Amino acid sequence: MSKLLLGMTLGTVLGLIDGLLTFFSPDAVAMGMMPAIIVGSTLKGLVTGAIIGWLSQRYRSYLVGLVGGLAVGLTLSFLVALIPDSEGGHHYFEIMLPGAIVGVVVGIVCQRWGQKPRAPEFGIS
Repeated sequence: MSKLLLGMTLGTVLGLIDGLLTFFSPDAVAMGMMPAIIVGSTLKGLVTGAIIGWLSQRYRSYLVGLVGGLAVGLTLSFLVALIPDSEGGHHYFEIMLPGAIVGVVVGIVCQRWGQKPRAPEFGIS
C-alpha cells in the first residue's frame, strides 16, 4: 500500500475512533454534539493522514514522520479547538492531545510500512 493511501486510511480510522470515544464524555452527549464531533474527527484524521502520507513519500526518515506527524496533528487540532462550544468555552487539551497522538502514529506507521509509489513503466512488451 502506498504511503499516501496508508496515511489516509489509518488517519481516517483513528479519527473515527477518536470521535467515537467522545461517547464517554457526558458533556458532548448531553449537548447533542456527537454527530458533528464524529464527522469532524474523521475528516481531521483524513486530512492529517493525507498530509503525512504525502510528506512520507517525499522524505524517508522516522524523524520526519515523528515530527511532521506531531506538527500536522497539533496544527489541525489547534484549528479545531479554536471553535468554541455552545457555552463559549474551548477544549484545547481534549482536542489537541488525541490529534497529536493520531499524527505521530500515522507518521511512524507511514514511514515504517508504507511503500513509495513505483515509477510508471513505458516499455513495450
